[in-house]
Amino acid sequence: MKVVDAEFVISAVSEKQYPKDDLPEFALAGRSNVGKSSLINTIVNRRKLARTSQQPGKTQTLNFYKVNNELYLVDVPGYGYAKVSKRQRAAFGEMIQDYLETRADLEGLVLLVDARHNPTSDDINMFNYALYLDVPILVVATKMDKLKKMEASQIRQKIGKSLDLTQKNVSFLPFSSVTKLNVDKFWDWIEDKM
Repeated sequence: MKVVDAEFVISAVSEKQYPKDDLPEFALAGRSNVGKSSLINTIVNRRKLARTSQQPGKTQTLNFYKVNNELYLVDVPGYGYAKVSKRQRAAFGEMIQDYLETRADLEGLVLLVDARHNPTSDDINMFNYALYLDVPILVVATKMDKLKKMEASQIRQKIGKSLDLTQKNVSFLPFSSVTKLNVDKFWDWIEDKM
């Protein structure tokens, strides 16, 4: 897919605020500092569409980005590092759960994991939750540019020890926003699900 237009549409906390145009949607989930904003900016070839922050946990709403007037990328609040209260964290969880379980336009979940580390318990829980919901999953290993060649060649095997990448609805993609590794393959997966 060639991206010619990308725009931020709305930050939503409930269904009544979601876009009403019935375009396919793809949720992006992952730890607070895994690189969701960087991935969005890289794949749409815009430097500052999604705001990146030195302070993890800035995304506290569902952020809808419309691409080519054909689909939405939906950035959900990150988990793990956000310096927020337990009550706020529970509210984030409910907001994400409501979206994932009730949104008819949801066509897939992109789960971002940091290639430098093993998937966290939160990553594993999100993966298993998406399997339970029977949503197509693309596991994206971010920050591949930070790995040595040998580590990079074994990344699928490493991530596969924690996340069952052999499931029928699961795909895997190494990614780097620095080198733009696999941007085309990311869009191939999205187009295949539309």
